[in-house]
Amino acid sequence: MAATPAVRALERARVAHTLHPYDPGHPAGQGHGEAAVAALGADPRQVLKTLVARVDGVLTVAVVPVSGTLDLKALATATGCRKAAMADPADAERATGYVLGGISPLGQRRALPTVVDESALGFATVLVSAGRRGLQVELAPADLVRLTRARTAPIGR
Repeated sequence: MAATPAVRALERARVAHTLHPYDPGHPAGQGHGEAAVAALGADPRQVLKTLVARVDGVLTVAVVPVSGTLDLKALATATGCRKAAMADPADAERATGYVLGGISPLGQRRALPTVVDESALGFATVLVSAGRRGLQVELAPADLVRLTRARTAPIGR
């Protein structure tokens, strides 16, 4: 299995991590994050989804638990901006270099401002996309925050 840019970024930084491959096929009505939770038998609060929003026009990454949703108003507040809306999927794919359902907060084509929901810090490890549908990576939340140069804030609900 070829390493994704996310996995290469972790290896370059010598960050301890564990890859968790799974079958990315999921029933209708189930999102990519929910499919990962179901396939891996993981806690949906510990598995994080990577979303891309436009915050005052700037593409920004939001990392929130699969068990909840992104609070766009809280994301705008966390970044000191006024308005946030979900980014156009094509813009998200172009900026990150990943396809929807496989967007990782790590190893993106262009480093985007990133906000990680503060609930992630309550776990010893979290799982995020490793840059491909059907592949999650488990790592310490502090390493995720450090490598993405993220700020943490209560952006999930």
